[in-house]
Amino acid sequence: MKLVWFRRDLRIKDNIALYEACVSGEPVMAVYYETPLQWKSHGLAPMQADLIQRRLLILQQELEKLNIPLLFRSVDAFRDINPSLVQLCQQYQISDIYCTRDYEIDEIDRDNSIAGLLSLTSTVLHRFDYKCIFAPGSITNGAGNTYRVFTPFKKAWLQEARAINVSPIGAPEPVQTDSTTQALLRNRAPIEFRYPLRDSVSWPVDDSAIIQRLRDFCRYRVEQYDVSRDFPAIPATSQLSPYLAIGAISPRQCMARLLVESPQCLDKDSGGGHIWLSELVWREFYQHIVAAYPEISKGNSFQAWTDTIEWNRDELQFQRWKQGKTGFPIVDAAMRQLNETGWMHNRLRMIVASFLVKDLHIDWRWGEHYFMSKLIDGDFAANNGGWQWSASVGTDAQPYFRVFNPTAQSKKFDPNTRFIRRWLKELESVPEKALHAPHEWLIRTVLTLPIRGRLLITNWRGKKPSPCSKRRSVIKAHKGLNHDANCRHARERNVGKVSRRLPLSA
Repeated sequence: MKLVWFRRDLRIKDNIALYEACVSGEPVMAVYYETPLQWKSHGLAPMQADLIQRRLLILQQELEKLNIPLLFRSVDAFRDINPSLVQLCQQYQISDIYCTRDYEIDEIDRDNSIAGLLSLTSTVLHRFDYKCIFAPGSITNGAGNTYRVFTPFKKAWLQEARAINVSPIGAPEPVQTDSTTQALLRNRAPIEFRYPLRDSVSWPVDDSAIIQRLRDFCRYRVEQYDVSRDFPAIPATSQLSPYLAIGAISPRQCMARLLVESPQCLDKDSGGGHIWLSELVWREFYQHIVAAYPEISKGNSFQAWTDTIEWNRDELQFQRWKQGKTGFPIVDAAMRQLNETGWMHNRLRMIVASFLVKDLHIDWRWGEHYFMSKLIDGDFAANNGGWQWSASVGTDAQPYFRVFNPTAQSKKFDPNTRFIRRWLKELESVPEKALHAPHEWLIRTVLTLPIRGRLLITNWRGKKPSPCSKRRSVIKAHKGLNHDANCRHARERNVGKVSRRLPLSA
């Protein structure tokens, strides 16, 4: 009997672990482990948990068509998988386990632990590198090391991509059954999470809907992606990130479809197809970084000296940021979109991250954890990489002078204020031209009112926070943080480490 251990690869197409188990010629069964305490420590969003549960129900049906029963087990944490999996192997006489490799440190420890335990038995664990098109460690510089900067990584990645066939693996043929799998197929295992859930019904989970979304994007919208992707009021992005995050679709499937519709994207250095391909390469880059530098999974910055920065730990400002009550409309609208939908446009992610770190000087890890707790497309490598980039503490790090001006960004990417008006109903009476910086309009309005009117508006402003910082002082203040951290790092080479992937704020 062969066993497929599903993790973040919840699909039957282009799944190398499933395929290899099926071509063995023996009966196959599958298992999925829920680990609620582990998920809580990693900050898994309840909306993503709901998406996973709904996707598992579809996966279970699809596997049954292949004569493969999907078992569901719920244990507290990764460490509790060991005895459960060993017992499963003994009960069903499992000779081989097949799974796709994860690259975060807790997941690596999980797999190494079970591999060591299984080495004492007759069961063999087969791990496959299929989370990326190119496995971590396969794209390296002249010294054989993982690239630390994106641009040369992308250049090398594209060169390798031109030389391979990216056609995805199809769904395997139905496998033979025995009395054990037949009995399990007759008695379908219920799949009910103990982890808190939040409705994700607006995101379809069946294969046909996901694949159609990919095809429609590549066929009808990708060519305009380079000019429209930064405007949050326009539905110009693929909306595939949640499915990539849980493995309902693979990056290889995405690239293969892109090449059908935009075959020149590998050779051109511009155009919508190439820019979207770059987003897939960014995803792979951060997976390679996490695999090569395990300290990142422990809450540490890629640029070690920046761990000595003394961040502002103002809980009130952090709460205002989370709630979308900073007084900067584009920031507030973006955070309310996140809180309500579990998703945020990528341009807005950069704006709100820059605002938290470089305007409010709050630790980027606070924002990283909050995003993971809300995002339906939460992926540790991509989320961590994005936050470190915004904070200038990660790969491709720019110094303190890279600061996103929220008002300028708002005027540029939401010029008609459609996005802001959708999420900030309380500003509906503010004129369009003033909506990007309503506090300035409010001040001018107060000066034209009689004293009683001025008092009313002043009181209202006291309830709704005004902008949290002055733009002219931002760069100077952030420069000071970096300078102080550099000095401390020169004095102290051993910096205290935080617990791996745990929240730093209550």
